[in-house]
Amino acid sequence: MTALGVMDLSGKHVVVVGGGSGIGRATAQAAAAQGARVTLSSRNRDRLAEVAQAIGGGTAAVPLDMTDAQGVAAWAGAVGALDHLVISASSAAHGPFAEMEMAALTGMFAAKFFGPYQTARAALPQIGDGGSITFFSGVLSRRPGLNCAGLGAVNGAVEGLTRALALELGPAIRVNCVSPGMVRSEAYAAMPAETRERMYEATGESLPLARVGETDEVAEAVLFLMTNSFTTGAVLDVDGGHMVRQYATR
Repeated sequence: MTALGVMDLSGKHVVVVGGGSGIGRATAQAAAAQGARVTLSSRNRDRLAEVAQAIGGGTAAVPLDMTDAQGVAAWAGAVGALDHLVISASSAAHGPFAEMEMAALTGMFAAKFFGPYQTARAALPQIGDGGSITFFSGVLSRRPGLNCAGLGAVNGAVEGLTRALALELGPAIRVNCVSPGMVRSEAYAAMPAETRERMYEATGESLPLARVGETDEVAEAVLFLMTNSFTTGAVLDVDGGHMVRQYATR
């Protein structure tokens, strides 16, 4: 430890699932800058290799499809012993409760809840004492929006899992969750640029900080949860004040 309750990442093995882009990539870069040995995982092999090379410092790339149970088991063996597991990969499906296809809902749960669940379970024997697991949820779990019932439900499930595992796996392993608000990232890359900027602007106008977030800002919160030895069972909002935002009327 470098200070009371704060652990140094130097020499620690940090595994970031979803590390090929967005918040995951920013987290991997921040951990490497703090001296951690980083392993990146996601389904996109080419992107993983590119990001691992860009980060440098011996950063490894181990592909993973969290929805493939056999593949997850093999992945855990390939990754080996680790100190901190971050699962930032996510999925979102929107639509009215009465109209959204069940396939979209179950696919989202597979990617954002069951995938992280079985990935954390597979990695559990590899996580050393004093290590941590960090999940990701989102603001809709406790501040719902229209046409987002399914996404709010899966975020709530992730947060419930976080609290339960913090109790069950402590004191050896700490378990926390980051709940980000809207962040500029590749998650919205498919949108036309003008539409994307209007979305960022409109969301920012409703927030106390008057802007959306950056991936580096969320990565800083993840590093806090990895390194603060007295934090577990927490859902950390990194959302620009979304929980107190002024929503537009219907």
